[in-house]
Amino acid sequence: MTTHVVATAGHVDHGKSTLVRALTGMEPDRWEEERRRGLTIDLGFVWTTLPSGREVAFVDVPGHGRFIRNALAGLATVPVVCFVVAADEGWSAQSSDHRDAIAALGIRHGMIVVTKADRAPDLVAATIERAHREFAHTGLRDAPAIAVSAAQNIGLDTFRQILDDVLAKTPAPDASGRLRLWIDRSFSVPGAGTVATGTLVAGTLTKGDRLVVVGDGREPREVVVRALESRDKPADALRPMNRAAVNLRSVSAGDVRRGQVLTTPDAWLMATIVDVRRIGGAALDQVPAQLTAHIGTAAVPARLRCFDAEHARIILDWPLPLIVGDRLLLRDPARHLVLGGVGVLDPDPPQLPRRGDSARRRIALAAMPSDGDVLAKVASRGAVEVNDLRRMGLVGPDALPPSEVREFSGWWVHLPAYDTWRQQLRALVESDAQRDQLTPGISQGAVCDALGPAAARFIDQLVAAAGLGQHNGYVRLPQARTDLGRAEAGVVKLEARLLANPFLAPLAGDLTALGLGSRELAAAERVRRVLRLQGGVVLLPSAPTLAIQALAQLPQPFTTSQARQALGTSRRVAIPLLEYLDGRGWTRRIDGEHREVVR
Repeated sequence: MTTHVVATAGHVDHGKSTLVRALTGMEPDRWEEERRRGLTIDLGFVWTTLPSGREVAFVDVPGHGRFIRNALAGLATVPVVCFVVAADEGWSAQSSDHRDAIAALGIRHGMIVVTKADRAPDLVAATIERAHREFAHTGLRDAPAIAVSAAQNIGLDTFRQILDDVLAKTPAPDASGRLRLWIDRSFSVPGAGTVATGTLVAGTLTKGDRLVVVGDGREPREVVVRALESRDKPADALRPMNRAAVNLRSVSAGDVRRGQVLTTPDAWLMATIVDVRRIGGAALDQVPAQLTAHIGTAAVPARLRCFDAEHARIILDWPLPLIVGDRLLLRDPARHLVLGGVGVLDPDPPQLPRRGDSARRRIALAAMPSDGDVLAKVASRGAVEVNDLRRMGLVGPDALPPSEVREFSGWWVHLPAYDTWRQQLRALVESDAQRDQLTPGISQGAVCDALGPAAARFIDQLVAAAGLGQHNGYVRLPQARTDLGRAEAGVVKLEARLLANPFLAPLAGDLTALGLGSRELAAAERVRRVLRLQGGVVLLPSAPTLAIQALAQLPQPFTTSQARQALGTSRRVAIPLLEYLDGRGWTRRIDGEHREVVR
């Protein structure tokens, strides 16, 4: 039988905990202070079986305004809500806050429960009418309503039946998709170790799974699922919807906390900047720049860059696994106000460095469908790896490319961009041949630099499409001369030497012995056979790329000595090579001794 998870919502002391206690026979308040004060402070978790046989777990959230962050952590991961209003007190302050949260989170399934009906039976109808008015413009506009008294056991059987009907209409969760489990609790169990709990809304958890813990500004941690429980029962696998208690190996309880996420490895884009559209609440041009963004159980300080009343860019203080269609709840931390909700249009948006970029981006976002625009994403970059599109939530596992897009070896390529690259490549090679009759062509590295990184993966296809040829790593016209005349023999020997040891630059005497003086080296450099650096250092044009690959593996920042050792060369070579990389903007000097890779 299908399992479900339902959250409570509503003003403090309106009977949420009393209701679920009466339904389940379990105590949702876990802390002694909560039971002593009669006040829910943190999330509570209880469960029961409905008449249909459906198993349902309740996430009981605090209603007091001081604990709104805890309440949002409970609401944000649950697709069904029981909204509670006390008949004797009616609609109250946190009623509105929780209503706004539900609207912002896009919750569309639930019911309205008027509690304490025995205390004010004459006010029940008016309370239900008020609640329906308050939800008129939300996903709960058509939610069924019922009056109950948990203390007197009035209406509970009808409540169970209505809840059964509501749950029957909720969409079936995806058990086959990638996992993203937002953690709402973590603790240590003697003899077992670290346990993290959360609501499993998609994907399947299995004993032995290798997962990654991300979020909260911490470095990702690989973990292994040692054991699973749901509703105090062990399980070998859990499908959605379920409350899940996950016993984790390879991580301490202190390194796991609410707001972090258990994810499928390599399946999610870790987003720090997202472009969004308003779903409800305040216009985005009225929202403060400094705010808190809530998604799942995470509450992240964020900055808002407004494009217009409906669209904005949100910069998070730390990355989270976000996809197109995710909803963020925006809250003013200073005033403890729920501002509204936004939907993610692009979890990997372009930079906006130039004047007018913001205006152009506003126009693009206004025309973008709510589920994103995969064609626009591919067109803006020229080519995108299909796996990256899946990580963004733009395409599913079996998606086919749009008509203006062609797939090359796991990449989607925009055909107009591809044709532009082809034309640019042809013009580049023809211009080089006219400039120097002895040119062997243009090196693949130079071609990649000229066409850009998006085109670099498709050089072989572009060469063929442009009617060009390749010889010894150079792109050339079909009939182009392939040598440097009298200098060819010496250059070939130099290339062979540097291919074997890319950073072992020859000394001046070695170059003379090869018959390579300044004129010959200049000619070889002109046709991109060699790269000349300060101090008479001669390397291959591929050396900077190889150097960056090696330097990127070092702990950042690195010293000149560490760079020299990583490259297996001398200071005579390392220093001018590093200065060359600085000049290209591939590395950046931090101080007199340290650099870091920025490319």
